[in-house]
Amino acid sequence: MASEKSERKVTNGSSNKGFSSHDADAIKIETVLGHKQELGRNFDLFSLTGLGFIIANAWAATGGTIVVAIFNGGPMAVLYGLIVVSIFYTLISASLAELVSAIPSAGGVYHWASVTAGPKYGRVIGWFAGWLNMCGWLLSASSISSILGNELVAMYLLSNPGVEWHPWQVFIAFQMVNWMCCCIVIFGNRLLPFINKVSLWVSLSGLVISVLMLSIMPRGRHASNEFVWKEYTDLTGWNNDGICFLLGLINAAFAVGTPDCQSHLSEEINEPERNVPKGIMLQIGSSFVTAFVYLIALFYSINDIGAVLDSPSNFPTAEIYRQATGSTAGAIGLTAVLFISTFPTQIGTLTTGGRTFWALSRDNAAPFSPFFHHISPTFGSPLRATIAVSGVTTCMGCLYIGSTTAFSALITSYIVLSTLSYAAAILPHVLTKRRTIVPGPFHLGRWGWPINIASLVYIAATVVLFCFPFVIPATVQNMNYTSVTTGGLIFLVTVWWFVHGKGRYQGPKYFKEAAEALLVPETEAGKIQS
Repeated sequence: MASEKSERKVTNGSSNKGFSSHDADAIKIETVLGHKQELGRNFDLFSLTGLGFIIANAWAATGGTIVVAIFNGGPMAVLYGLIVVSIFYTLISASLAELVSAIPSAGGVYHWASVTAGPKYGRVIGWFAGWLNMCGWLLSASSISSILGNELVAMYLLSNPGVEWHPWQVFIAFQMVNWMCCCIVIFGNRLLPFINKVSLWVSLSGLVISVLMLSIMPRGRHASNEFVWKEYTDLTGWNNDGICFLLGLINAAFAVGTPDCQSHLSEEINEPERNVPKGIMLQIGSSFVTAFVYLIALFYSINDIGAVLDSPSNFPTAEIYRQATGSTAGAIGLTAVLFISTFPTQIGTLTTGGRTFWALSRDNAAPFSPFFHHISPTFGSPLRATIAVSGVTTCMGCLYIGSTTAFSALITSYIVLSTLSYAAAILPHVLTKRRTIVPGPFHLGRWGWPINIASLVYIAATVVLFCFPFVIPATVQNMNYTSVTTGGLIFLVTVWWFVHGKGRYQGPKYFKEAAEALLVPETEAGKIQS
Protein backbone atom coordinates (compact mmCIF):
# COMPACT_ATOMS: atom_id res chain seq x y z
CA MET A 1 0.00 0.00 0.00
CA ALA A 2 2.85 2.41 0.80
CA SER A 3 4.38 1.72 -2.58
CA GLU A 4 1.08 2.44 -4.32
CA LYS A 5 0.73 5.75 -2.50
CA SER A 6 4.27 6.69 -3.43
CA GLU A 7 3.59 5.79 -7.03
CA ARG A 8 0.55 8.05 -7.16
CA LYS A 9 2.49 10.92 -5.60
CA VAL A 10 5.34 10.70 -8.11
CA THR A 11 3.09 10.20 -11.12
CA ASN A 12 0.58 12.89 -10.27
CA GLY A 13 3.37 15.24 -9.40
CA SER A 14 4.28 15.64 -13.05
CA SER A 15 1.01 17.41 -13.68
CA ASN A 16 1.06 19.47 -10.53
CA LYS A 17 2.80 22.79 -10.97
CA GLY A 18 3.51 22.96 -7.26
CA PHE A 19 5.33 19.63 -7.26
CA SER A 20 9.01 19.82 -8.12
CA SER A 21 11.39 17.16 -9.35
CA HIS A 22 13.24 17.73 -6.07
CA ASP A 23 10.18 16.42 -4.18
CA ALA A 24 9.86 13.45 -6.53
CA ASP A 25 13.51 12.57 -6.00
CA ALA A 26 13.10 12.85 -2.22
CA ILE A 27 10.15 10.47 -2.35
CA LYS A 28 12.14 7.98 -4.39
CA ILE A 29 14.98 8.05 -1.88
CA GLU A 30 12.63 7.47 1.05
CA THR A 31 10.45 4.79 -0.54
CA VAL A 32 13.12 2.85 -2.44
CA LEU A 33 16.31 3.45 -0.42
CA GLY A 34 14.86 4.14 3.01
CA HIS A 35 16.73 7.43 3.50
CA LYS A 36 15.33 10.88 4.09
CA GLN A 37 16.49 13.80 1.97
CA GLU A 38 19.15 15.57 4.07
CA LEU A 39 21.37 17.29 1.50
CA GLY A 40 20.24 20.14 -0.73
CA ARG A 41 19.96 19.37 -4.45
CA ASN A 42 22.21 22.23 -5.53
CA PHE A 43 23.86 20.56 -8.53
CA ASP A 44 22.77 20.38 -12.16
CA LEU A 45 24.20 18.24 -14.95
CA PHE A 46 26.78 20.86 -15.93
CA SER A 47 28.12 21.39 -12.41
CA LEU A 48 28.07 17.65 -11.72
CA THR A 49 29.98 16.95 -14.93
CA GLY A 50 32.37 19.71 -13.91
CA LEU A 51 32.96 17.89 -10.62
CA GLY A 52 33.69 14.63 -12.46
CA PHE A 53 36.00 16.40 -14.88
CA ILE A 54 38.03 18.18 -12.21
CA ILE A 55 38.30 15.10 -9.96
CA ALA A 56 39.67 13.07 -12.87
CA ASN A 57 41.42 16.12 -14.37
CA ALA A 58 43.15 13.53 -16.51
CA TRP A 59 45.55 15.79 -18.40
CA ALA A 60 46.79 17.47 -15.20
CA ALA A 61 46.96 14.13 -13.38
CA THR A 62 49.13 12.60 -16.09
CA GLY A 63 51.41 15.62 -15.93
CA GLY A 64 51.71 15.24 -12.16
CA THR A 65 52.31 11.48 -12.14
CA ILE A 66 54.43 10.99 -15.26
CA VAL A 67 57.36 9.98 -13.03
CA VAL A 68 55.50 6.73 -12.32
CA ALA A 69 55.12 5.70 -15.97
CA ILE A 70 57.95 7.20 -18.00
CA PHE A 71 60.40 4.54 -16.77
CA ASN A 72 58.04 1.80 -17.99
CA GLY A 73 58.56 1.97 -21.74
CA GLY A 74 58.85 5.71 -22.30
CA PRO A 75 56.41 7.98 -24.18
CA MET A 76 55.21 5.28 -26.57
CA ALA A 77 54.10 2.99 -23.74
CA VAL A 78 52.38 5.86 -21.92
CA LEU A 79 50.33 6.88 -24.98
CA TYR A 80 49.30 3.39 -26.03
CA GLY A 81 48.71 2.50 -22.40
CA LEU A 82 46.27 5.39 -22.07
CA ILE A 83 44.27 4.03 -25.02
CA VAL A 84 44.12 0.53 -23.53
CA VAL A 85 43.15 1.70 -20.05
CA SER A 86 40.52 4.13 -21.35
CA ILE A 87 38.79 1.32 -23.27
CA PHE A 88 38.48 -0.83 -20.18
CA TYR A 89 37.51 2.06 -17.91
CA THR A 90 34.75 2.90 -20.37
CA LEU A 91 33.36 -0.58 -19.72
CA ILE A 92 33.73 -0.11 -15.95
CA SER A 93 32.07 3.31 -16.21
CA ALA A 94 29.14 1.82 -18.13
CA SER A 95 28.77 -0.92 -15.50
CA LEU A 96 28.69 1.63 -12.67
CA ALA A 97 26.43 4.02 -14.59
CA GLU A 98 23.87 1.24 -14.90
CA LEU A 99 23.97 0.63 -11.15
CA VAL A 100 23.68 4.28 -10.18
CA SER A 101 20.75 4.66 -12.56
CA ALA A 102 18.96 1.99 -10.55
CA ILE A 103 20.23 3.01 -7.08
CA PRO A 104 21.09 6.75 -7.00
CA SER A 105 22.58 6.86 -3.50
CA ALA A 106 25.38 8.91 -1.95
CA GLY A 107 26.84 5.60 -0.80
CA GLY A 108 27.67 4.75 -4.40
CA VAL A 109 29.58 1.47 -4.73
CA TYR A 110 28.87 0.67 -1.10
CA HIS A 111 25.10 0.75 -1.59
CA TRP A 112 25.17 -1.11 -4.92
CA ALA A 113 27.30 -3.95 -3.54
CA SER A 114 24.92 -4.34 -0.60
CA VAL A 115 22.01 -4.81 -2.99
CA THR A 116 23.52 -6.79 -5.87
CA ALA A 117 24.94 -9.40 -3.47
CA GLY A 118 21.44 -10.25 -2.26
CA PRO A 119 20.03 -10.41 1.28
CA LYS A 120 22.28 -13.28 2.40
CA TYR A 121 25.69 -11.78 1.56
CA GLY A 122 24.84 -8.14 0.89
CA ARG A 123 25.57 -6.90 4.39
CA VAL A 124 29.17 -8.14 4.59
CA ILE A 125 30.06 -7.51 0.92
CA GLY A 126 28.63 -4.00 1.10
CA TRP A 127 30.68 -3.38 4.24
CA PHE A 128 33.95 -4.27 2.55
CA ALA A 129 33.01 -2.50 -0.69
CA GLY A 130 32.24 0.68 1.24
CA TRP A 131 35.43 0.69 3.26
CA LEU A 132 37.64 -0.26 0.31
CA ASN A 133 36.09 2.60 -1.62
CA MET A 134 36.54 4.95 1.34
CA CYS A 135 40.20 3.95 1.74
CA GLY A 136 40.65 4.51 -1.99
CA TRP A 137 39.36 8.06 -1.71
CA LEU A 138 41.65 8.71 1.26
CA LEU A 139 44.64 7.56 -0.77
CA SER A 140 43.43 9.63 -3.72
CA ALA A 141 43.28 12.74 -1.53
CA SER A 142 46.80 11.98 -0.29
CA SER A 143 48.20 11.46 -3.78
CA ILE A 144 46.62 14.67 -5.14
CA SER A 145 48.00 16.62 -2.18
CA SER A 146 51.38 15.03 -2.91
CA ILE A 147 51.19 16.04 -6.58
CA LEU A 148 50.32 19.62 -5.66
CA GLY A 149 53.04 19.68 -3.02
CA ASN A 150 55.62 18.45 -5.53
CA GLU A 151 54.51 21.08 -8.04
CA LEU A 152 54.93 23.87 -5.48
CA VAL A 153 58.36 22.58 -4.48
CA ALA A 154 59.38 22.20 -8.14
CA MET A 155 58.54 25.86 -8.77
CA TYR A 156 60.54 26.87 -5.69
CA LEU A 157 63.57 24.83 -6.75
CA LEU A 158 63.41 26.19 -10.29
CA SER A 159 63.49 29.69 -8.81
CA ASN A 160 66.35 28.76 -6.46
CA PRO A 161 68.76 26.45 -8.34
CA GLY A 162 71.15 26.16 -5.41
CA VAL A 163 68.56 24.70 -3.05
CA GLU A 164 68.40 20.91 -2.67
CA TRP A 165 65.18 18.90 -2.66
CA HIS A 166 64.09 17.55 0.75
CA PRO A 167 61.03 15.50 1.74
CA TRP A 168 59.99 17.98 4.42
CA GLN A 169 59.48 20.65 1.76
CA VAL A 170 56.86 18.53 0.03
CA PHE A 171 55.33 17.60 3.39
CA ILE A 172 54.69 21.24 4.31
CA ALA A 173 53.23 22.05 0.90
CA PHE A 174 51.14 18.87 1.11
CA GLN A 175 49.51 19.95 4.38
CA MET A 176 48.91 23.53 3.25
CA VAL A 177 47.07 22.40 0.12
CA ASN A 178 45.10 19.73 1.94
CA TRP A 179 43.65 22.06 4.56
CA MET A 180 43.06 24.96 2.19
CA CYS A 181 40.91 22.68 0.04
CA CYS A 182 39.16 21.29 3.12
CA CYS A 183 38.14 24.80 4.20
CA ILE A 184 36.76 25.53 0.73
CA VAL A 185 34.67 22.34 0.79
CA ILE A 186 33.14 22.79 4.24
CA PHE A 187 32.64 26.57 4.28
CA GLY A 188 31.78 27.01 0.61
CA ASN A 189 29.41 24.07 0.29
CA ARG A 190 26.61 26.05 -1.34
CA LEU A 191 29.10 27.50 -3.81
CA LEU A 192 30.49 24.11 -4.85
CA PRO A 193 28.34 23.88 -8.02
CA PHE A 194 29.64 27.30 -9.09
CA ILE A 195 33.20 26.37 -8.10
CA ASN A 196 32.94 23.22 -10.20
CA LYS A 197 31.79 25.17 -13.24
CA VAL A 198 34.58 27.72 -12.88
CA SER A 199 37.13 24.96 -12.23
CA LEU A 200 36.06 23.19 -15.41
CA TRP A 201 36.86 26.27 -17.48
CA VAL A 202 40.10 26.87 -15.53
CA SER A 203 41.25 23.33 -16.27
CA LEU A 204 40.32 23.56 -19.95
CA SER A 205 42.07 26.92 -20.21
CA GLY A 206 45.15 25.46 -18.55
CA LEU A 207 45.10 22.61 -21.06
CA VAL A 208 44.88 24.95 -24.04
CA ILE A 209 47.67 27.18 -22.71
CA SER A 210 49.93 24.20 -21.96
CA VAL A 211 49.38 22.51 -25.33
CA LEU A 212 49.94 25.74 -27.26
CA MET A 213 53.11 26.58 -25.34
CA LEU A 214 54.48 23.06 -25.67
CA SER A 215 53.70 23.00 -29.38
CA ILE A 216 55.02 26.45 -30.31
CA MET A 217 57.97 27.25 -28.06
CA PRO A 218 60.39 24.37 -28.86
CA ARG A 219 60.90 25.93 -32.37
CA GLY A 220 62.48 23.04 -34.20
CA ARG A 221 63.62 21.24 -31.05
CA HIS A 222 60.69 18.83 -31.03
CA ALA A 223 61.25 15.13 -30.44
CA SER A 224 61.05 12.82 -33.43
CA ASN A 225 58.03 10.73 -34.37
CA GLU A 226 60.19 7.69 -33.77
CA PHE A 227 60.88 8.73 -30.17
CA VAL A 228 57.23 9.47 -29.34
CA TRP A 229 55.46 6.61 -31.12
CA LYS A 230 57.95 3.78 -31.68
CA GLU A 231 60.92 3.76 -29.32
CA TYR A 232 60.50 1.52 -26.29
CA THR A 233 62.68 2.20 -23.25
CA ASP A 234 62.66 -0.20 -20.32
CA LEU A 235 64.44 1.30 -17.31
CA THR A 236 62.81 -0.99 -14.74
CA GLY A 237 65.20 -3.94 -14.97
CA TRP A 238 62.40 -6.39 -15.74
CA ASN A 239 63.79 -7.08 -19.22
CA ASN A 240 60.28 -8.07 -20.22
CA ASP A 241 58.47 -5.66 -22.51
CA GLY A 242 55.05 -7.05 -21.65
CA ILE A 243 55.35 -6.71 -17.88
CA CYS A 244 57.06 -3.33 -18.25
CA PHE A 245 54.21 -2.02 -20.43
CA LEU A 246 51.50 -3.34 -18.12
CA LEU A 247 53.12 -1.79 -15.04
CA GLY A 248 53.20 1.51 -16.91
CA LEU A 249 49.40 1.45 -17.11
CA ILE A 250 49.40 2.87 -13.57
CA ASN A 251 49.72 6.42 -14.87
CA ALA A 252 46.72 6.11 -17.20
CA ALA A 253 44.63 4.29 -14.61
CA PHE A 254 45.21 7.08 -12.10
CA ALA A 255 44.21 9.68 -14.69
CA VAL A 256 40.87 8.16 -15.74
CA GLY A 257 40.16 5.86 -12.79
CA THR A 258 37.51 7.81 -10.86
CA PRO A 259 34.23 6.70 -12.51
CA ASP A 260 32.29 6.51 -9.24
CA CYS A 261 33.01 10.06 -8.04
CA GLN A 262 29.79 11.63 -9.31
CA SER A 263 27.65 8.86 -7.83
CA HIS A 264 28.41 10.13 -4.32
CA LEU A 265 26.50 13.31 -5.13
CA SER A 266 23.42 11.46 -6.38
CA GLU A 267 21.37 12.93 -3.55
CA GLU A 268 22.39 16.48 -4.49
CA ILE A 269 21.12 16.62 -8.09
CA ASN A 270 17.66 16.39 -9.62
CA GLU A 271 16.80 13.24 -11.57
CA PRO A 272 20.04 11.47 -10.59
CA GLU A 273 18.98 8.23 -12.26
CA ARG A 274 19.36 10.04 -15.60
CA ASN A 275 21.88 12.79 -14.96
CA VAL A 276 24.56 10.88 -13.03
CA PRO A 277 25.02 8.17 -15.72
CA LYS A 278 25.32 10.95 -18.31
CA GLY A 279 27.96 12.65 -16.19
CA ILE A 280 29.92 9.43 -15.71
CA MET A 281 30.11 8.68 -19.43
CA LEU A 282 30.95 12.30 -20.28
CA GLN A 283 33.75 12.15 -17.73
CA ILE A 284 35.50 9.11 -19.20
CA GLY A 285 35.28 10.52 -22.73
CA SER A 286 36.64 13.94 -21.81
CA SER A 287 39.36 12.39 -19.63
CA PHE A 288 40.77 10.35 -22.50
CA VAL A 289 40.68 13.17 -25.07
CA THR A 290 42.28 15.81 -22.84
CA ALA A 291 44.98 13.48 -21.47
CA PHE A 292 45.86 12.14 -24.91
CA VAL A 293 46.21 15.59 -26.48
CA TYR A 294 48.30 16.87 -23.57
CA LEU A 295 50.64 13.87 -23.51
CA ILE A 296 51.34 14.15 -27.24
CA ALA A 297 52.30 17.80 -26.84
CA LEU A 298 54.35 17.00 -23.72
CA PHE A 299 56.37 14.17 -25.26
CA TYR A 300 57.14 16.05 -28.46
CA SER A 301 58.71 18.73 -26.25
CA ILE A 302 61.40 16.40 -24.88
CA ASN A 303 64.87 16.88 -26.34
CA ASP A 304 66.93 15.33 -23.54
CA ILE A 305 65.27 12.28 -21.99
CA GLY A 306 68.23 11.70 -19.67
CA ALA A 307 67.74 15.08 -17.98
CA VAL A 308 64.02 14.33 -17.58
CA LEU A 309 64.67 11.02 -15.88
CA ASP A 310 67.31 12.54 -13.59
CA SER A 311 65.30 15.63 -12.64
CA PRO A 312 66.68 16.97 -9.32
CA SER A 313 63.22 18.14 -8.24
CA ASN A 314 61.71 14.63 -8.45
CA PHE A 315 59.16 16.18 -10.82
CA PRO A 316 60.10 15.33 -14.44
CA THR A 317 57.30 17.42 -15.95
CA ALA A 318 59.02 20.60 -14.79
CA GLU A 319 62.18 19.55 -16.63
CA ILE A 320 60.16 18.86 -19.79
CA TYR A 321 58.66 22.34 -19.47
CA ARG A 322 62.15 23.82 -19.15
CA GLN A 323 63.30 22.03 -22.28
CA ALA A 324 60.17 23.08 -24.17
CA THR A 325 60.38 26.77 -23.29
CA GLY A 326 64.16 27.01 -23.17
CA SER A 327 64.04 28.95 -19.92
CA THR A 328 63.52 28.50 -16.21
CA ALA A 329 60.89 31.24 -16.16
CA GLY A 330 58.88 29.40 -18.81
CA ALA A 331 59.09 26.17 -16.82
CA ILE A 332 57.87 27.94 -13.68
CA GLY A 333 55.00 29.51 -15.59
CA LEU A 334 53.79 26.23 -17.08
CA THR A 335 54.19 24.44 -13.75
CA ALA A 336 52.07 27.19 -12.17
CA VAL A 337 49.41 26.61 -14.83
CA LEU A 338 49.51 22.90 -13.99
CA PHE A 339 49.20 23.65 -10.27
CA ILE A 340 46.24 26.01 -10.73
CA SER A 341 44.53 23.45 -12.96
CA THR A 342 45.14 20.61 -10.47
CA PHE A 343 44.16 22.51 -7.31
CA PRO A 344 40.38 22.04 -7.84
CA THR A 345 40.97 18.29 -8.08
CA GLN A 346 41.69 18.17 -4.37
CA ILE A 347 38.54 20.19 -3.68
CA GLY A 348 36.49 17.65 -5.62
CA THR A 349 38.27 14.70 -4.03
CA LEU A 350 37.59 15.93 -0.50
CA THR A 351 33.98 16.67 -1.48
CA THR A 352 33.51 13.09 -2.67
CA GLY A 353 35.47 11.55 0.19
CA GLY A 354 33.46 13.50 2.76
CA ARG A 355 30.15 12.38 1.22
CA THR A 356 31.34 8.77 1.14
CA PHE A 357 32.31 8.81 4.82
CA TRP A 358 29.05 10.56 5.67
CA ALA A 359 27.08 7.82 3.87
CA LEU A 360 28.94 5.13 5.81
CA SER A 361 28.20 6.97 9.05
CA ARG A 362 24.53 7.26 8.11
CA ASP A 363 24.32 3.45 8.10
CA ASN A 364 26.34 3.06 11.33
CA ALA A 365 29.38 1.61 9.57
CA ALA A 366 31.88 4.22 10.79
CA PRO A 367 33.36 4.83 14.24
CA PHE A 368 31.30 7.42 16.15
CA SER A 369 28.66 7.26 13.41
CA PRO A 370 26.11 9.55 15.15
CA PHE A 371 28.79 12.23 15.41
CA PHE A 372 29.95 12.05 11.80
CA HIS A 373 26.44 11.60 10.41
CA HIS A 374 25.71 15.24 10.99
CA ILE A 375 24.81 17.89 8.45
CA SER A 376 25.91 21.35 9.50
CA PRO A 377 22.79 23.55 9.61
CA THR A 378 24.98 26.59 9.01
CA PHE A 379 26.81 25.36 5.92
CA GLY A 380 24.49 22.59 4.77
CA SER A 381 27.40 20.17 4.43
CA PRO A 382 28.73 17.02 6.15
CA LEU A 383 31.29 19.21 7.88
CA ARG A 384 32.52 16.71 10.45
CA ALA A 385 32.90 13.88 7.93
CA THR A 386 34.87 16.12 5.57
CA ILE A 387 37.22 17.28 8.33
CA ALA A 388 37.76 13.64 9.31
CA VAL A 389 38.77 12.76 5.74
CA SER A 390 41.17 15.68 5.60
CA GLY A 391 42.58 14.72 9.00
CA VAL A 392 43.30 11.15 7.91
CA THR A 393 44.85 12.54 4.71
CA THR A 394 47.21 14.53 6.92
CA CYS A 395 48.28 11.35 8.70
CA MET A 396 48.84 9.56 5.41
CA GLY A 397 51.06 12.43 4.35
CA CYS A 398 53.22 11.73 7.39
CA LEU A 399 53.52 8.08 6.40
CA TYR A 400 54.07 8.28 2.67
CA ILE A 401 55.59 11.57 1.64
CA GLY A 402 59.27 11.67 0.80
CA SER A 403 60.16 9.29 -2.01
CA THR A 404 59.18 8.31 -5.52
CA THR A 405 58.53 4.77 -4.34
CA ALA A 406 56.19 5.94 -1.61
CA PHE A 407 54.38 8.20 -4.06
CA SER A 408 53.97 5.29 -6.49
CA ALA A 409 52.57 3.16 -3.65
CA LEU A 410 50.01 5.87 -2.92
CA ILE A 411 48.80 5.90 -6.52
CA THR A 412 48.76 2.15 -7.09
CA SER A 413 47.09 1.46 -3.73
CA TYR A 414 44.35 3.90 -4.64
CA ILE A 415 43.81 2.18 -7.99
CA VAL A 416 43.79 -1.31 -6.45
CA LEU A 417 41.40 -0.40 -3.63
CA SER A 418 38.98 1.54 -5.82
CA THR A 419 38.80 -1.14 -8.52
CA LEU A 420 38.32 -3.85 -5.88
CA SER A 421 35.35 -1.88 -4.57
CA TYR A 422 33.93 -1.69 -8.10
CA ALA A 423 34.35 -5.45 -8.46
CA ALA A 424 32.50 -5.94 -5.17
CA ALA A 425 29.44 -4.37 -6.79
CA ILE A 426 29.80 -5.73 -10.34
CA LEU A 427 30.71 -9.35 -9.54
CA PRO A 428 27.62 -10.06 -7.38
CA HIS A 429 25.54 -8.36 -10.06
CA VAL A 430 26.82 -10.96 -12.54
CA LEU A 431 26.57 -13.91 -10.15
CA THR A 432 22.94 -13.08 -9.29
CA LYS A 433 22.18 -12.98 -13.04
CA ARG A 434 21.68 -9.19 -12.92
CA ARG A 435 18.25 -9.62 -11.33
CA THR A 436 18.54 -8.12 -7.85
CA ILE A 437 17.85 -4.54 -8.95
CA VAL A 438 15.15 -2.82 -10.94
CA PRO A 439 16.89 -1.29 -13.99
CA GLY A 440 16.91 2.49 -14.26
CA PRO A 441 16.76 4.61 -17.41
CA PHE A 442 20.42 3.78 -18.19
CA HIS A 443 20.27 0.03 -18.81
CA LEU A 444 22.87 -2.00 -20.71
CA GLY A 445 20.39 -4.68 -21.75
CA ARG A 446 21.92 -7.66 -23.52
CA TRP A 447 25.29 -5.89 -23.57
CA GLY A 448 25.39 -5.94 -19.78
CA TRP A 449 26.87 -9.42 -19.50
CA PRO A 450 29.94 -8.94 -21.75
CA ILE A 451 30.56 -5.43 -20.43
CA ASN A 452 30.41 -6.54 -16.79
CA ILE A 453 32.59 -9.61 -17.38
CA ALA A 454 35.23 -7.69 -19.36
CA SER A 455 35.35 -5.12 -16.55
CA LEU A 456 35.95 -7.84 -13.98
CA VAL A 457 38.70 -9.49 -16.06
CA TYR A 458 40.54 -6.17 -16.36
CA ILE A 459 40.19 -5.47 -12.64
CA ALA A 460 41.49 -8.92 -11.68
CA ALA A 461 44.50 -8.61 -14.00
CA THR A 462 45.52 -5.11 -12.94
CA VAL A 463 45.06 -5.74 -9.21
CA VAL A 464 47.67 -8.49 -9.47
CA LEU A 465 50.00 -6.63 -11.83
CA PHE A 466 50.01 -3.38 -9.88
CA CYS A 467 51.38 -5.25 -6.87
CA PHE A 468 54.52 -6.28 -8.79
CA PRO A 469 57.82 -4.55 -7.88
CA PHE A 470 58.40 -1.30 -9.77
CA VAL A 471 62.00 -2.21 -10.58
CA ILE A 472 64.21 -5.28 -10.55
CA PRO A 473 66.11 -6.19 -8.44
CA ALA A 474 63.72 -5.19 -5.68
CA THR A 475 65.14 -3.73 -2.49
CA VAL A 476 63.71 -2.26 0.69
CA GLN A 477 64.08 1.22 -0.81
CA ASN A 478 62.43 0.60 -4.19
CA MET A 479 59.95 -2.16 -3.35
CA ASN A 480 56.29 -1.74 -4.34
CA TYR A 481 54.44 -1.64 -1.04
CA THR A 482 50.97 -1.64 -2.63
CA SER A 483 50.24 -5.20 -1.53
CA VAL A 484 51.31 -4.36 2.02
CA THR A 485 49.22 -1.19 2.08
CA THR A 486 46.17 -2.87 0.56
CA GLY A 487 46.48 -5.97 2.73
CA GLY A 488 46.94 -3.89 5.87
CA LEU A 489 43.87 -1.79 5.19
CA ILE A 490 41.77 -4.87 4.39
CA PHE A 491 42.96 -6.39 7.68
CA LEU A 492 41.85 -3.28 9.60
CA VAL A 493 38.46 -3.29 7.84
CA THR A 494 38.08 -6.97 8.77
CA VAL A 495 38.91 -6.30 12.40
CA TRP A 496 36.40 -3.44 12.46
CA TRP A 497 33.78 -5.79 11.01
CA PHE A 498 34.16 -8.23 13.92
CA VAL A 499 34.42 -5.45 16.50
CA HIS A 500 31.46 -3.40 15.30
CA GLY A 501 29.94 -4.40 11.98
CA LYS A 502 28.92 -7.99 12.58
CA GLY A 503 26.70 -7.20 15.55
CA ARG A 504 25.55 -3.60 14.99
CA TYR A 505 25.71 -2.80 11.30
CA GLN A 506 22.54 -3.37 9.27
CA GLY A 507 23.53 -1.93 5.93
CA PRO A 508 21.70 0.32 3.47
CA LYS A 509 18.18 -0.54 2.34
CA TYR A 510 16.63 -1.25 -1.03
CA PHE A 511 12.92 -1.94 -1.47
CA LYS A 512 12.62 -3.64 -4.82
CA GLU A 513 8.83 -3.68 -4.81
CA ALA A 514 8.73 0.07 -4.28
CA ALA A 515 11.22 0.54 -7.13
CA GLU A 516 9.03 -1.56 -9.40
CA ALA A 517 5.94 0.39 -8.36
CA LEU A 518 7.61 3.68 -9.24
CA LEU A 519 8.38 2.47 -12.76
CA VAL A 520 5.30 3.87 -14.46
CA PRO A 521 5.57 3.69 -18.26
CA GLU A 522 5.46 7.05 -20.01
CA THR A 523 2.34 6.06 -21.91
CA GLU A 524 0.52 5.23 -18.70
CA ALA A 525 1.79 8.44 -17.08
CA GLY A 526 0.40 10.35 -20.05
CA LYS A 527 -3.01 8.76 -19.57
CA ILE A 528 -3.03 9.71 -15.90
CA GLN A 529 -2.10 13.32 -16.71
CA SER A 530 -4.85 13.60 -19.32
